[in-house]
Amino acid sequence: MRWKTFVFNKKKRRYFQFALGIGVITAVLVSGFLMTAKKELSPITHGDPNQPKIAFACNIFWGEEFLPGMLRVFDENDIKITFFIGGSWAKKNPDLVKLIAEHGHEIGNHTYSHPHPNNLTKEQNQDQILRTEALIKEITGITTRLYAPPYGEYNANVLEAAHEIGYTTIMWSIDTIDWQRPSVATLKKRVLSKLHNGAIVLMHPTEPTLKALPSLIAEIREKGYTITTVSDIIN
Repeated sequence: MRWKTFVFNKKKRRYFQFALGIGVITAVLVSGFLMTAKKELSPITHGDPNQPKIAFACNIFWGEEFLPGMLRVFDENDIKITFFIGGSWAKKNPDLVKLIAEHGHEIGNHTYSHPHPNNLTKEQNQDQILRTEALIKEITGITTRLYAPPYGEYNANVLEAAHEIGYTTIMWSIDTIDWQRPSVATLKKRVLSKLHNGAIVLMHPTEPTLKALPSLIAEIREKGYTITTVSDIIN
């Protein structure tokens, strides 16, 4: 009787150990999956660190008076960049949106009304993006797939909202802070002192930016970098 009990208990122990092992393996796999998913939902702040390329990312909700000049400078230097366009601005300035597209620049999404994304629900964030997407497609035929949240603001909810509707969230690694209207020298120093492979340089259509671009582009190229779009450096 004792021998039977011993054998039975031994079998139970083995079964318990087997089940425990399976449980541990499952937990590790699930944990790995969740960590991978979390990484996928992180915003992109830079591109390939092994390639001497940088991207200009220009957010637009104002400054339309400086855009033709910026486009002219980019044309003269045979450069294509990424413009993240606000929906309500695009509605008021469809001809400029068309002009950006006709010049071959990449167009991204910068929400419709420039809200604080962290204060919105997932559905409200998606509505901001989708309204802008529909408007830009109506104007240019282009479907946006890159998203730059206003104020550089994001949380898990914002990232999930963009991800679920097929968007990649883009941030930056170099900020011109040109909305403060710095001097040309200050703006250039902010960029040139931090240049690195795969940099995403955030800018806006401002007077100092327009004035700085010709010499800034020349000095970036002298340092061996190619200026291109966000998609180019992250792909």
